[in-house]
Amino acid sequence: MKKEDIFGRWRIIDWRQDYDDGRVTYPLGQQLRGFIEYGATAMFCVIEKAERPRLAASQWTASEPDKAAAYSSYFSYAGGWEIEGESEAGVVIAHHVEHSLYPNWEGGIQRRTAQMREGLLYLSARFEEGTPEARTAYLIWQREDS
Repeated sequence: MKKEDIFGRWRIIDWRQDYDDGRVTYPLGQQLRGFIEYGATAMFCVIEKAERPRLAASQWTASEPDKAAAYSSYFSYAGGWEIEGESEAGVVIAHHVEHSLYPNWEGGIQRRTAQMREGLLYLSARFEEGTPEARTAYLIWQREDS
């Protein structure tokens, strides 16, 4: 897979986490909206629950619980990107995070293994290896113009 194969906008199909002990979770549920867009030098990702509750007041005067609910139903980050190389599982993509809903991600790199299967883009990552919470996260995308 080359950079040109990834260029463009991809609509989110699924985001799940498969735990080594057999559990499967869906961080934002099974009804999602959002996209990831790869340009020549930059990428942007946004994912949200399809049915997010509205704030009872404006974003400036909303209650802390309302703000927490909005935060926990939305995910986004943006920055540069590159293909770092290949692994046994596919191509390794490095997202150089410049902006994120999660401040701790800013200035860091999020690495994802990418595979193309039946026209879908699969991005995966391993987390908490060697612990009872060890898992593989899968984000599955369909090209927007498909």
